Amino acid sequence: MRHDLQINRLRALVAVVEHGGFRRAAEVLHITQPAVSQQIRQLSGLIKRPVFASTGRDMRLSPQGEELLEYARRMVALNDEAVARFVPEVGQVLLSVGVTSQLAEVLPEFLRRINRELPQVQLRVRTGASEALAEQLRTGQLDAALLLQTGPPDPGPDGLELGRMRMAWFGRPATGEHDALPLALFPAPCTLRKEVGEVLDRAGIRRRIAYEGPELIGLRSAAKAGLGMTCLIANGDELWGLARTARPDLPPPPAPLPVTLALTPGAAPAGFARTAEKAFRRALQGYPLDPAGPDRFEPAVLSASAA
Repeated sequence: MRHDLQINRLRALVAVVEHGGFRRAAEVLHITQPAVSQQIRQLSGLIKRPVFASTGRDMRLSPQGEELLEYARRMVALNDEAVARFVPEVGQVLLSVGVTSQLAEVLPEFLRRINRELPQVQLRVRTGASEALAEQLRTGQLDAALLLQTGPPDPGPDGLELGRMRMAWFGRPATGEHDALPLALFPAPCTLRKEVGEVLDRAGIRRRIAYEGPELIGLRSAAKAGLGMTCLIANGDELWGLARTARPDLPPPPAPLPVTLALTPGAAPAGFARTAEKAFRRALQGYPLDPAGPDRFEPAVLSASAA
């Protein structure tokens, strides 16, 4: 037979201990004192022992009560963390936004502007590869995403190209004249990996994978350590202190990649699309971005409101 340690009972126990009595716990929990007493009795019945060895001025937990209190604090904290993660406060709109890891430095400007212009929006932010974020957008795990990839988003999300990001070669791997070029790359599927392969194939350059990993910090570290050459956004030397690759036999890097703001229709409140667009455009001003035209989201997206 299964038994559940109900959160309201555990919360009552924590409140009694932390506030020094049943009456104060009742005031904090906005319930009656008899209700608090009943919840403690129910806990005693569950553990088959008294929770408190004594009450009143000399209130002391029993040994079993002390052990239960440790579990109660952890479970109440985890419950509150989960609720905060998935349930917005009254009057708030909860949105999940993804930003490709190569452009993560745009987040401070984006968060400042959203907080200033749309204070009712509560944001959850994820960073990662554009391909992974696009899939999360497609499956409803994200409401919006800033992507760096050649293909447009799936037909579901609305997309707006903000410009095209110039790329560059980084890293100075030690190789002999006839050695295969060592590369540090994101794992497939990856737009940039595919573009790098096609550029090197056209130039007839042999290569080998010296490092592969899904995290940008690992790729940057591999390039800094001389494990392999990589291709990243062209201001990687300014952002992360990467060394530019200097090899006369190298072809130009892949063509600039589109930077796309993609939104799930109807997921965001009115004004979010336009505010997000302005915030990202402003934050991207310091990047090697060839701006796109004056296109804007369709009115249907701009007027969408969250349920």
